Amino acid sequence: MSWIRKVILVWIGVVSVQIGPGQTPQAPDLTRAVELMIRLKFEVPTACDIRIGSRAPSQFTGYDKLRVILSQGGRSTNLDFLISKDNKSLARLENFDLDHNPALAIEIQGRPIRGNPKAPVTVINFDDLECPVCAHMHEILRSELMRKYGDRVRFVYKDNPLTEIHPWAMHAAVDAGCLAQQDANAYWKFLDYVHAHGQEVSGEDRNTGRSFSVLDRIANDSGQSGNVNKPVLMACLKRQDEAPVRQSMKEARDMGLDFTPALVVDGELVRGLTSLDAPLRAIDRALQAKGLK
Repeated sequence: MSWIRKVILVWIGVVSVQIGPGQTPQAPDLTRAVELMIRLKFEVPTACDIRIGSRAPSQFTGYDKLRVILSQGGRSTNLDFLISKDNKSLARLENFDLDHNPALAIEIQGRPIRGNPKAPVTVINFDDLECPVCAHMHEILRSELMRKYGDRVRFVYKDNPLTEIHPWAMHAAVDAGCLAQQDANAYWKFLDYVHAHGQEVSGEDRNTGRSFSVLDRIANDSGQSGNVNKPVLMACLKRQDEAPVRQSMKEARDMGLDFTPALVVDGELVRGLTSLDAPLRAIDRALQAKGLK
């Protein structure tokens, strides 16, 4: 249902519903007119069912609140529209709480930082270690962006493994977390290697069990040179506690991030990571907001 969040929840406007006055949402003609208008204006897929729910008073003069339920694949989303008293106009309005922006409340306490820890701008990358596009973005962040912005930008990674399509991504995220608990340098060494050697981890036979063993070996090797207690690391790798990773995944879901990589630059979600243009623009805006060039 991610298309609903991306398309419907960001639209604000009024569309015309050509139904005469005096009808109610239960009237078949009006119900059908509302459904057809929603399908037309928001390009709702045919596979998605639309049900018109209850009508109630609203805070807007001349309009009632109308509940619309969209469902597909066992999941449903409730949306509130406004319908005029004369049943001729349908409106969709969104009320955004400026004090509760999930993109400004991403938890990074204790996460390894690459770059200047006191940099004025923070780039958060929701990463999947099995994602080829993420590997490309990782290299861009590690080399080009760090070189361009120097100590003005710091980089923090959060986990968002797409487990439905990437069988070893969760295990990789957990192993990375085990290193992050002890030594940031070992954590970045692990990420650099895995992103650069994804095919080695997957193997020609695509054996998930073998991939897990390879990841544990890479994690152990990454922790050899650094402040890593080996018995503690080995116990963490064996335990495979997914809770911290799943909490990070929940943060991603709360922002509608069902894709990777996804960058958040000082609260601005960056879309369209096909080139450097989008990240550069977002970082420049963040620096300008702080009075920096």
